[in-house]
Amino acid sequence: MKEPRSNARTTQTFAALLPRSGGLAPLALLALACSNIADAGTLAAQVEQTAQRNFAEYLELLRQRNVPDVPADMVRNAEFLQESFGRRRFRTRRMENAAGRPAVLAELDSGASGLPTVLFYLHFDGQPVIPAEWLQDDPFVPVVRRRDAAGRWQEVAHDALQARPLDPELRVFARSASDDKAPIMMFLTAIDLLASQGKPPAFDVKVLLDAEEEIGSPSLPDMIAAEPAAFRADALVILDGPAHASRRPTLVFGNRGITHTTLTVFGPRAPLHSGHFGNYAPNPAQRLAALLATMKDDDGRVTIPGYYDGIVLTEADRAALATVGDDEAALLRRAGIARAERVGGNYQEALQYPSLNVRGLAAAGVGAIAANVVPSEAIAEIDLRTTPDSDGRRLFGLVRRHIEDRGYHLVEGAPTDEERARHDKLASFTLGSVQAAARMSMDSALGRWAVEALRAPTAPRPNDEPVRIRMMGGTVPTDVLVEALRLPFVLVPTVNDDNNQHARDENLRIGHFLTGTETIYSLLTTPYGP
Repeated sequence: MKEPRSNARTTQTFAALLPRSGGLAPLALLALACSNIADAGTLAAQVEQTAQRNFAEYLELLRQRNVPDVPADMVRNAEFLQESFGRRRFRTRRMENAAGRPAVLAELDSGASGLPTVLFYLHFDGQPVIPAEWLQDDPFVPVVRRRDAAGRWQEVAHDALQARPLDPELRVFARSASDDKAPIMMFLTAIDLLASQGKPPAFDVKVLLDAEEEIGSPSLPDMIAAEPAAFRADALVILDGPAHASRRPTLVFGNRGITHTTLTVFGPRAPLHSGHFGNYAPNPAQRLAALLATMKDDDGRVTIPGYYDGIVLTEADRAALATVGDDEAALLRRAGIARAERVGGNYQEALQYPSLNVRGLAAAGVGAIAANVVPSEAIAEIDLRTTPDSDGRRLFGLVRRHIEDRGYHLVEGAPTDEERARHDKLASFTLGSVQAAARMSMDSALGRWAVEALRAPTAPRPNDEPVRIRMMGGTVPTDVLVEALRLPFVLVPTVNDDNNQHARDENLRIGHFLTGTETIYSLLTTPYGP
């Protein structure tokens, strides 16, 4: 790593970055947010005080509905975030797209000339919700809870977030409480703390706030291609994902990709009465189940020839994976399973291989639950989680060939009467969105900088070695960003590992909000030299 270039900006000049007054009524105190934080004692105390001043803003952000299917909601989120970053003296702009779901680009100069620029990526969209499954009536009305002596979640007043000392075991329940609105507020809280101390960031900062991450960021390539200079930077830091269960600061050097596919097995032209046609008309749901069963064995390994080709783990790789230190017994308890699949020797090894996952099943003509019919078709939505060594389109081709080898004639769309008359087994297998996996060397200059930052005295556990993960299982749009911008990247996850992201009762542990803020503060105050 090069020697960092000096930042000569004075603390008096950086005072101009203090949040501006005004804005939403729940945020009336934000103008005073930094007035006495610098005198709060230890860094941890300063982080706690700053966080408590920002919790109202966090809760208000969670109230902004953010499922990308409703573009108008995404516009309101973008407006909210423009105002939030603007109060911190960021220059902000909306990055429009044809879908009407604008991203936000925010920039903050350190004030010193010649410093590198680090681009932080976050997203503010969330997964759809099924309100009936949640503990609360509306997943977009945040609820604060703590466990009682019996381990049950009990709702408490929002005032609990202002108690001194702050209970780190409190949790905020809402859609996107962790994925990914919490890291946005952690980032802003770290910026507020810097301003209160009169410190500039150690480099120039850009922040990309994506509105479409949960649907594969389809607008991002064209957005970057249209204005590459707007996104120009020296490094990319992605703030997304769960930190390690040990609660040690965590760095991730890659992520799996995802390829969406749809498999439909056709039966009779229309649903048939199961009494009149049972034992006569083949049931496509049963055929689909049998077909899916041929794709994996009882140990969870994909049986399709060539599926794992190209995956090579060296002894050094396996040693690095072992140092993560996962508690395998705890993982089994958390998942509620007796044993793990045998794709890898442990959890981290399993993530280095492509997966084949049935993520949804449906049978046409059976109603919401069931009906006494032979359905007309059965559908499986399948995701293929990929690695840098396993291209999603190649895996799609292997699965397609496997289906044909099992006697199925594949059609495009609904089969014609001629096809129905000629072929006993009819199916369609279609390719959806494809996001590639990406991985960086764990010994890259950016990786060494991130490790240095998370070992710094300002980090949550400076005496602990950060957890370094070769590749996480989830998918973020690194493929688009890295391909378009040619940037080195690292992922810095900050939220609790049991946050229920993408599922019901998503939540954020308040203790992780504090340590996540410390982590981001450490990144912002550690000089970077590419």
